[in-house]
Amino acid sequence: MGASLLRLHFHDCFVNGCDASVLLDDIPPSFKGEKTASPNANSLRGFEVIDTIKSKVESICPGVVSCADILAVAARDSVTALGGPSWQVELGRRDSTTASFDAARSHTIGQAQCSLFRGRLYNETDLDSELATSLKSNCPSTSGDENLSPLDATSPVRFDNAYFNNLVHNKGLLHSDQQLFSGGSTEAQVKTYSTNPTAFYEDFANAMVKMGKLSPLTGTNGQIRTNCRKVN
Repeated sequence: MGASLLRLHFHDCFVNGCDASVLLDDIPPSFKGEKTASPNANSLRGFEVIDTIKSKVESICPGVVSCADILAVAARDSVTALGGPSWQVELGRRDSTTASFDAARSHTIGQAQCSLFRGRLYNETDLDSELATSLKSNCPSTSGDENLSPLDATSPVRFDNAYFNNLVHNKGLLHSDQQLFSGGSTEAQVKTYSTNPTAFYEDFANAMVKMGKLSPLTGTNGQIRTNCRKVN
């Protein structure tokens, strides 16, 4: 669940900013939110956890803490609980009353559906042969689109730098991941992170702080939702 909460925060911030728009439910036919938009449909998880946190916060401090701030703090605490770094979360965001469509992801933890890596698995030659064999048992060439495999097969439930070691050894699950170590400008950074987890943790924490500042709603903009799934 930690990976899912981190992913929720990413998907929220990289649309119109960190405004909890990703949490809004559809209201047919007048409003379509981000939850059911591709590639989020049947992919994003953790909404019930945010609901529980929001309910407990509202019972103690009603109308003060936004859903956007809860997402930001939950993402930080999830990374820390999984063995990753911590960082200071700046608070004061407000919640949007609208939604948009887009996506972003973090691949150090979490899983991917078979349909997202089948092309790499069966058509590309730079995938470690042992990993490919194990993946094919769960991702047939013509079925099992929604079957899940870990983005980091080495330590799937721990936040660490194994993801970068995987790339160095041609074990990137997704094509886009392996491209980070394919002779381009990012290869040196991958090598650094693969041998220096401290550097990765520091850079990741700094990046999360910066991401959390993407176009927040403040002042009188937006609102503090009582229920994260719908506007007040």
